[in-house]
Amino acid sequence: MSRSKNDLCARILKDLYGELPYKIGKYLMAKGACPLRLITTDTKIPHNSVKRVLWVLSHQNIVNFEQNKKSVIEYGISCDRILWHVRYPKYIYCAKTLYGDAAELMVEELLQGGQGLMSGVVSKVTERLNEALEASGHPKINMSLVKDKFSSLVRTHFLQRSLEPVKGDNDRVISLQSPQNREDLFQTPTEADGPKRKRSVDDHSNPTKKLRTEEGEKEVPFDDGLYWQVNFDRFHQHFRDQAIIDAVCNKIDKKAGEIVRTMLRLSEVRTEQSAPVTMPMSINEISQALPKDQGMTLRVLEQYLSIIADDSCDFVSKVGDSGGGMYVVNIFKSLTALCKAHIESLVQERFGSKCLRLFRVLLLKKHVEQKQIEECAMIPAKEAKELLYSMFAENFVSITEISKTPDHAPSRTFYLFKVDIDQVARMLLERCYKALANAMMRREMEVADHKRLLDKQERVEAIIASLEQEGGEAAQKEEIEQMITPPERAQLDKVKKTVNMLDSCEVQLDNTMFLLETYLEYTKIPLPVVKKKQAL
Repeated sequence: MSRSKNDLCARILKDLYGELPYKIGKYLMAKGACPLRLITTDTKIPHNSVKRVLWVLSHQNIVNFEQNKKSVIEYGISCDRILWHVRYPKYIYCAKTLYGDAAELMVEELLQGGQGLMSGVVSKVTERLNEALEASGHPKINMSLVKDKFSSLVRTHFLQRSLEPVKGDNDRVISLQSPQNREDLFQTPTEADGPKRKRSVDDHSNPTKKLRTEEGEKEVPFDDGLYWQVNFDRFHQHFRDQAIIDAVCNKIDKKAGEIVRTMLRLSEVRTEQSAPVTMPMSINEISQALPKDQGMTLRVLEQYLSIIADDSCDFVSKVGDSGGGMYVVNIFKSLTALCKAHIESLVQERFGSKCLRLFRVLLLKKHVEQKQIEECAMIPAKEAKELLYSMFAENFVSITEISKTPDHAPSRTFYLFKVDIDQVARMLLERCYKALANAMMRREMEVADHKRLLDKQERVEAIIASLEQEGGEAAQKEEIEQMITPPERAQLDKVKKTVNMLDSCEVQLDNTMFLLETYLEYTKIPLPVVKKKQAL
């Protein structure tokens, strides 16, 4: 794990959870999985405080634990889970776009709490929605509607059950594991599965509930013990598919993007999430699944598929002739094309259009001598040499030495230039980590430097809001607003503009990080051989 990634994760932990989780998280990132006693000794934090922090972070699925061979429980930390906090607004917006306001609030509730009971999440979301509807003068909704939205999110795998505890000796939880049957992760409980029962205060199976009540017995929900959490992998799959669809729309047109969207939707159930190629599907199957408002005939669909399959990016390939033609979506090749496009854009911004021409020649020819690059790119030798070595100094281009003799004499050695996409993608990912940490640091500095002014604005807005509720006069509001002078207002506008710019910078960096991380994950998967049908 890189130092830049660790520093970024530590900064996110400090911003979201405070000083103690920051220290413990940074220690676990540097040391690896450790037992509780070693964490307490090295960090010099009280034992109870360490236990409380580890409990909170494990509830947020950031810290994981497992029993080692010596029967000692070791605690580790997941940096990816920490980094996904930057993407939380994107998860919430995705749920709202697909399933509406109720789904948005449910995903937000689970992201903030880490995990929760279905009954508790549904009741909280229903209450929040009814408060908003009542304030706007609309009728309240029934809890069953919110429960249906929860079931829809589970059915489409955007929500899943939390891992089940594994108990060892003395009835102590030693680890968490997935159920043997994967379908159990997506089974919503019903009241018939676990009817409400009475639990006495002497029941020690859930001591936290016993501490929260002073009564003799407490009513327990039917789904007690069945916790739910957000399935990040499913959201990432949706983001990946959306990136491919947007690329097809930009490269060809919106109808082609709708065809690829339909193919990806058909393959969701039949294809593994990490598969580099979707399962084959016939043109008749695609035609039946296309939205009717597209008005696309079978002949037009065939022409579109032929155009997409012949494209240089290889978004789609034809793999058979049965059923009118069998087609697959090349997920890995599509991600590779998107990754190359991002790298080419960076090369153009950093080095100029002539360097981009040299870079594309290297991508096309794989291994090329310097003289051949100059001839193919049609750039003068002196200028091409200078541009090529400037990219080599920044690690965008690498060199392979091929010697004719064992002594590796320069006069008898070929120097071939090439582009290693994987290496460049890792380098850019490191730079994204640094840039995101710098953007967060700059945003914190801007807020800290103008804290007094921002607090003053909040107080003025609170006074104006209270006056509006009490029905105050316009003259009173104007007098309160004049408490902020014109120079202060100009300074506030400047701060807001800077903070908004940094926020959008973080979103764009996260999009680039997601694409690069997804591409690098697929490079670890062995690729199947896809025979592309040649046109006669």
